[in-house]
Amino acid sequence: MNDLSEKERLSRAFDGKPVDRKPVICPGGMMNAAIVDVMTETGHVLPDAHSDDLLMSLLAEDIRRLTGFENLGVPFCMTIEPGALGSEVDLGSLSCEPKIRAEAFGSVREVEYRDIPAALRGGRVETLWNAAARLSGKDGDVPVIGSISGPVSTAASIVDPMVFLKELRKDGANAHRVMSYVTDFLIEYAKGLLESGVYAVSIADPTATGEILGPRLFDEYAVHYINRVVDAIHDAGGRAIVHICGNMGSVWRLIPSFRADAISADAMVSLKKLKADFPQIVTMGNLSTYTLEFASPSAVAEKAAGIAGGSIDIAAPACGLSTSSSIENLRAFTGTVKDAGPFGAAG
Repeated sequence: MNDLSEKERLSRAFDGKPVDRKPVICPGGMMNAAIVDVMTETGHVLPDAHSDDLLMSLLAEDIRRLTGFENLGVPFCMTIEPGALGSEVDLGSLSCEPKIRAEAFGSVREVEYRDIPAALRGGRVETLWNAAARLSGKDGDVPVIGSISGPVSTAASIVDPMVFLKELRKDGANAHRVMSYVTDFLIEYAKGLLESGVYAVSIADPTATGEILGPRLFDEYAVHYINRVVDAIHDAGGRAIVHICGNMGSVWRLIPSFRADAISADAMVSLKKLKADFPQIVTMGNLSTYTLEFASPSAVAEKAAGIAGGSIDIAAPACGLSTSSSIENLRAFTGTVKDAGPFGAAG
């Protein structure tokens, strides 16, 4: 098994099969490694690459080459979906990620239900699909991961988020109508990525936390609608990763309800306990992004060794990386995992 390709290693990890060592990935989207160090070294920079499929693909290749992550991941933000659905987006700068400047609607009652194929045509959606196609045509042994925003986070990016979260409780009928619309959009968006050749789709839903929603709404909105996207990805022949931010304690019993190929968790979550309680879950994570930004390379390597030898199936950052993280720290992470055997011993 020592000659496994990066894609085969990740595939075997998804399936719970033996591997020579753990894959180490950074899927893009919320969790991307488009750090300033990489961009200044290569000249392929943001915000230009957010709207140019060639630059987007070149930057994804730069990230893999310079950091050691074992995948190609696009895009580098979470604003493509809300932008396509009407929200106003600020594309940021070299060091600042894009953000929503103004949500399209003030309430779930005000949402205008656009034709989904029309919303997907042109603009940054097609930029992403074209970048994914460029990357997928390069090397079949390297997994290309397309990252999308989860349904709750996307809905909270087209409707004023404070109003939206209140309306999940107070206006469930209209909230579900918005969530169903957003989910239908995300399904078609993800299918376009798969048709462009991506191997897996990563769904990051940082607004859908147990701390924000509580167990009942987490089940009613997050689990239900994320699983609709996951099922569509599987039906189209792809793999699905789900990332949930924050402390999972209040929704612990619901985590196995997700039908994803892997569950990615934040740094405060014990993936050892998650694996012990639910052995069927493929766990992914969860090296602290604070450590990756501020610790020394040796300290990063020490933490990475624990991940390489622990009960985590796929090594990855715990959440969104700071753009000021260093190449040295990211390479300390990936290099330590790569030098470990299947049980974390030096390879």
